[in-house]
Amino acid sequence: MSATAMNPASRAIALHRLATDELDVLVVGGGVTGAGIALDAVTRGLRVGIVEAQDWASGTSSRSSKLIHGGLRYLQALDFKLVNEALHERELLLDTLAPHLAKPVSFLYPLTKKYVERPYVAAGITLYDLMARLGAKATSPFHRHHTLKGVQRLFPDVRPDVMVGAIQYWDGRVDDARLTLTLVRTAVEYGALAANRVRVTDFVKTDGRVSGAEVTDLETGESFAIKANHVIAAAGVWTEATQDLAEAEGGLKVLASKGIHLVVPRDRLDGDVGFILQTEKSVLFIIPWERYWIIGTTDTPYVQDFTHPVPSAADVDYVIEHANVVLSKPLTRDDVIGTFAGLRPLLQPATKGDGAQSTKVSREHTVTEAAPGLVTIAGGKLTTYRVMAQDAVDFALGETGAKQRPSQTKGTPLLGAAGYRALYAAADTLGAEFGWDGTRVRHLLDRYGSEFNTLVAQCREQADLAKPLEHAPDYLRAEIGYGCTHEGALHLEDLLVNRTRLTYEIADSGLAALPEIADLAAERLGWSDARRQAEVDAYTARVQAERAAASEPDDAAAAAARGAAPEVTDAASAG
Repeated sequence: MSATAMNPASRAIALHRLATDELDVLVVGGGVTGAGIALDAVTRGLRVGIVEAQDWASGTSSRSSKLIHGGLRYLQALDFKLVNEALHERELLLDTLAPHLAKPVSFLYPLTKKYVERPYVAAGITLYDLMARLGAKATSPFHRHHTLKGVQRLFPDVRPDVMVGAIQYWDGRVDDARLTLTLVRTAVEYGALAANRVRVTDFVKTDGRVSGAEVTDLETGESFAIKANHVIAAAGVWTEATQDLAEAEGGLKVLASKGIHLVVPRDRLDGDVGFILQTEKSVLFIIPWERYWIIGTTDTPYVQDFTHPVPSAADVDYVIEHANVVLSKPLTRDDVIGTFAGLRPLLQPATKGDGAQSTKVSREHTVTEAAPGLVTIAGGKLTTYRVMAQDAVDFALGETGAKQRPSQTKGTPLLGAAGYRALYAAADTLGAEFGWDGTRVRHLLDRYGSEFNTLVAQCREQADLAKPLEHAPDYLRAEIGYGCTHEGALHLEDLLVNRTRLTYEIADSGLAALPEIADLAAERLGWSDARRQAEVDAYTARVQAERAAASEPDDAAAAAARGAAPEVTDAASAG
């Protein structure tokens, strides 16, 4: 088995070593920031462990707009430092770190006034393009100007009466959950110990200093202690709750802001590019993917349970209403095949226990020592995860330690990046033995990179794995098997939500494909018939609860509807 393979057997080994070894760094939180911290620390030669209470990326890091971008709106706010940093990280992901996962995508910035607006907007986007090119290799074209006729050629379904033209500019997109999972697997490749479904219940202290954590394996209910010289919490919207476990008098204050997205079939809108639209609450993106459009987002305070945020009916109607401003064939609820909601961790500059007024909420990140031995990091954005990770590890090690063991991640490609471009060049012929066309192979390469070769090897060992899923033919049976044997999936939910995106990519949320997927998972994960049925029931209940939530008028009612579904770990007790 590959050193990067994550499965129940490798998880059991990791749990044993977490309980018996003493670590240099324990990372709490398996979102993109925590995964980045684990990779940063382990590639400095440190002994590293990372635990996540749910599945990898199951929080904010699987529910974002899936963009890697500098942020035009931050440029409007004159936040040049944040934009410059994010643009350079965008280029690094597109060119070096994850070219198999991160792809350029273009957007139209609509112009509504004939003469005054174009020079002003063009000046800002020109600066945006130039900042991306300063000291970095450019991966995307320079922006382009379009008249209304030019816009109609690129996006025939645009309303002709709402703009006089547009400026087309480029940013990047990424499958956020796969990026996070790939970071974890790359960290494991370099020696990190990784375990999902492990909750921190308390922090261990030695002479008043945090020196580890008490954790519970949610799959078995077993508890144990992990010893570590440094503990770094990257808990997102759970930052304050995590700090409270250490009885921290200081620490960071974080507000949760909900952002929702709708998924619409690609053929519903006739267009080849995306849109960026200003709304009274946020920025709305219409983002093209191969088989669908992702449309969002909102930006509203959220005070319900953080574990399972869901869109309400009001959220869905809001996004449809604002997208329809530019669409000649207005969307309706019937066009929506999926939805998802995530919580942004918005950092307040004042720390807990600090008398300063919290007058500004920022997307920039901050690192602090919330309690002796406990470093916490919050804020930031998906694009800048690597910089955040580097800052967190530097802070934990101190100035001298950071100089002795500097970060290596700027030059460390993620799993699957090496050899990706060579395989992509041969995509039209690589799948001939299985009857896969170039489109199928490119889909696989853009999900797995050079790990494509591992899927091929599995298909050679078991021929039926090369076939598509009967009721979800965009995915191969091999991808489900690989999710169990190499990507750490423990439940059906893990496979349908974060290993694939069937939960929102098709109208039935993958329910028709569920029996076939359950059979594949049961065979690889050693489930009994009772456990298999419990997993099917758990995922079905989740889908039903999320559908019910989307019909509720507000956050409180939607959260109550989603809460009707049991936690997926309850299925583990079925054996």
